[in-house]
Formats: sequence, C-alpha cells, structure tokens
Amino acid sequence: MKTTTFTTPQNTALLIGRVWIVALFMISGLGKISGVEATQGYMAAMGMPTSLIWPAITLEVGGSLAVLLGFFTRPLALLFAIYSVISALVFHANFDDQMQAINFWKNISIAAGFIFLWVSGPGRYSLEAWLADRK
Repeated sequence: MKTTTFTTPQNTALLIGRVWIVALFMISGLGKISGVEATQGYMAAMGMPTSLIWPAITLEVGGSLAVLLGFFTRPLALLFAIYSVISALVFHANFDDQMQAINFWKNISIAAGFIFLWVSGPGRYSLEAWLADRK
C-alpha cells in the first residue's frame, strides 16, 4: 500500500498515537505472562479456549512492539481492531453491568483507533518509512 505524505505535526501525532494505543495491550500482555493460569481460568469461565492464551500474548506483546516501532503497522492495526471487537463481544457484553458496558464501548473505541491507523499507516517516524527510504 502506498505511503501517505503527512506534515511534521501529523507524523508526530501518528507516533504518539501508536505509542498510546499499544500501551494498554503491552501492559495487558505482560500481565498475562505473569498470570497465565489466572488468565486461562478467566478465559475458560467466559467460554473461550484456554489454548488461545499464547496467541493473545503474542499479539499483545509482539504486535504492540511492532506497531510501536511502525513495522507491519497496517495489517497489525486491522488485526488489533478485530481482536478488540471480539474481546468486547466475548468479555464485556453484559450490558446489565455498567462497568462491562463501559468496557465494551472502550474496546469498540480502541478498535476505531486501530481502524484509523490501518487507513493512515504509521507515518514518517516508523521502521516502515526508514526501510522505504533505504531502497
């Protein structure tokens, strides 16, 4: 996909946005690593296969690091958007519980942010841009 030309403030905003949007997933993924059994128990209670723990950790930690660096940004942003919507539907769809309803819409909002990143790409301050300049 062709890279878009942005102004310096826009490129700076894309960098800040990448840092902020993946911070939650990096923290969550590292927390899953330190509490694999507890997370698997929660997943099982919600009807999710516990075998998905390592793909989730890989996406949350590895994917976050890649998006942070601006590497494979568009495909990972789309994957994170889908992951956020699925997480909302599986873990936060109890609208009788106000906190779960808030978390549902938080996840949908995060998915929207990833959709914007999928459309825009990582911007100038990224590994993708650096690699493109080396060609």
